[in-house]
Amino acid sequence: MAKLTPEIVEYTVKLREKLQEAGYAYYVLDNPVIEDAVYDLLLRELQDLETKYPQLIVPDSPTQRVGEKPATKFVSVKHNIPLYSLENAFNIEELKIWQERCKSKNSKVKIQKYDPSESKKLEVESKNSTFKSENYELSEGQKLKVKIQNNDSKNELDSDEIDLATLDYVCELKIDGSALALTYENGLLVRGATRGDGIIGENITQNVKTINTIPLRLKIDNPPPIVEVRGEAFLSISVFENINAEREKNGETLFANPRNAAAGTLRQLDSKIVAQRRLDFFAYTLHFLTENNSEISQFSTQWECLNLLQNLGFKVNHKRQLCSSLDEVTTYVQYWDKERKNLPYLTDGIVVKINSLPLQKKLGFTQKFPRWAIALKYPAEEIPTIVQSVTFQVGRTGALTPVAELKPVQLAGTTVQRASLHNCDRLSELDLHIGDTVIVRKAGEIIPEVVRVLPELRPTTATKFQMPIHCPECSEPVVKPRDEAVTRCINISCPAILRGSLVHWASRGALDINGLGEKLVQQLVNSGLVKSVADLYNLTVKDLTTLERMGEKSASKLVEAIATSRSQPWQRVLYGLGIRHVGSVNAELLSQKFRSVAELSKAKASDIEAVYGIGSETAQSVEQWFEVPANQSLVGRLETAGVRMEVGDYTSNVVKVQGGLLTGKIFVLTGTLPSLKRDEAKSLIENAGGKVTSSVSSKTDFIVVGEDAGSKLEKAEKLGVKQLNEEELLEMLEE
Repeated sequence: MAKLTPEIVEYTVKLREKLQEAGYAYYVLDNPVIEDAVYDLLLRELQDLETKYPQLIVPDSPTQRVGEKPATKFVSVKHNIPLYSLENAFNIEELKIWQERCKSKNSKVKIQKYDPSESKKLEVESKNSTFKSENYELSEGQKLKVKIQNNDSKNELDSDEIDLATLDYVCELKIDGSALALTYENGLLVRGATRGDGIIGENITQNVKTINTIPLRLKIDNPPPIVEVRGEAFLSISVFENINAEREKNGETLFANPRNAAAGTLRQLDSKIVAQRRLDFFAYTLHFLTENNSEISQFSTQWECLNLLQNLGFKVNHKRQLCSSLDEVTTYVQYWDKERKNLPYLTDGIVVKINSLPLQKKLGFTQKFPRWAIALKYPAEEIPTIVQSVTFQVGRTGALTPVAELKPVQLAGTTVQRASLHNCDRLSELDLHIGDTVIVRKAGEIIPEVVRVLPELRPTTATKFQMPIHCPECSEPVVKPRDEAVTRCINISCPAILRGSLVHWASRGALDINGLGEKLVQQLVNSGLVKSVADLYNLTVKDLTTLERMGEKSASKLVEAIATSRSQPWQRVLYGLGIRHVGSVNAELLSQKFRSVAELSKAKASDIEAVYGIGSETAQSVEQWFEVPANQSLVGRLETAGVRMEVGDYTSNVVKVQGGLLTGKIFVLTGTLPSLKRDEAKSLIENAGGKVTSSVSSKTDFIVVGEDAGSKLEKAEKLGVKQLNEEELLEMLEE
């Protein structure tokens, strides 16, 4: 057994306290303090520690209970059937382990069959799906009528003809909402309850009755005395956005996500508010009970159960799928991992259930989970890990960006070892120490960043981090202006600043020099061939072939690409200069007013600020940039090299329509258009006087719809926004 140290004990205590605090906030206060994915991973870490060191297990550990006590604002009710949570899997390998566990539990099944010739009943045991006795043998794959002995009861459950040699599965999207237990007596809805701790929930019947997708009476003749239905209440993304917009308008705190909004709505004391918020509901489990709560077996599979729920009047998710193998399950999971972003509601994983209900009955439950079902969670959007050190990146503007070097973790499908800390102000706000446990996420689903620190898990050996006073690239002193959060290197000869400037100059939005990537830029700077952006236009094939892995053919293509970049339009050149606060949009605005670099270099900040859309900070930055002698020299060298520094004839065919059909009209683009790229469609609309925005609102006039349109289309339909396809848009532009 591994040695238990005081440090491990201390860390386990802190971890347990953190999870208990999070559980109380989630179940009792309805105010989650950490995301589900983070909670799941911290709980998994605690489970691993308690498995490795059983002496750490205590009765009140979060691993030893189903949930926290319910809130007391509503009347507490006991569920007729416990509302268990689901065991989580985080990858296909863990799903396979669960499958093997199910098969091993199914290795012994009582089989009873009458033998007419002997007029007696033969009773045999199954082992690895082959059934044997002294005078009877059934080969693998053969089917027969079976009775399965229920472990919890002496009653035998009649089943349809099943094949115990195989398993099939029902896959359903795991809706990110709030679980409900619905009770129907003689076909009428008499109770709706929250999950609570799985045994005791809260009676919120009046609120449940406001949900239109929950029938008040079942569509069934002669219903059983009691019907129990389980499912998920949720808010669609568009409804959630409307709720938050209204709350923002009224100065109220915004909901963090649709799940929190759904949970908060269900626990409103005023059911009129619940009705206004348009909750939705998907049903996923059905039980027929007698008056004494004994279950009546009316169906033999989960798939049949879902279809019956639909016939009874419930909304059942139509994205479900019956899978005959784990390979099919894997395909289903992989498909929805990509496609879930196109759904009108949030889903955080896939629920996999064994289809056979008799087999579900045999497998039974652990103290917390059904053995016959598991939730395969999508890769976490946020995840905890440990900061091992902090390094720095120096950008093209000299800004020093601290980067956390992390204990490697899987995040959104990739291994993350580094995450941005942004600037020294952010570091101070985080109070980061080396050795801290931090929460990491992918900003915009691309760039990993540290969201927050968990100081309660901080080890005693952790050391507070300090910003450097010298540039890590050139060793020159760094400065931090009083009005800025960023610390900067101001040495214009700094190799990092030069590398960043070259990469930016060659980027697609600027001069678009194909083949000039970061690795090649690194070689050009290290070799001394390029000490300024202007030096690119002096490079020869002979120069380039001296570099590693650069043949004559590749060198010729790069020289040609650099030469072609000379004819890029003025606004791209202006953007490529890398002036602070001058992005591609500001560069286009400035190029329309100042038709050449000569005009712009002579302009005062007040003249620049007079351009519609340009702020004072940008105006000051542009004026100051042109006052620097080194920048003046760069502009002169670029002009000498033949780079276009003024508006040319390339704009002669582009006329901004001031009074045309699209003037004042607001457009939104969604999906992939057949032939136009999104930026091309945007330019066509804007050149015709229209405006393109990123989100649909009541002010939107048209939504241009392509393939794989997302939630914007659903919102537009609800608001009655006119839809156009690409052909209709082009016809409108021709007018």
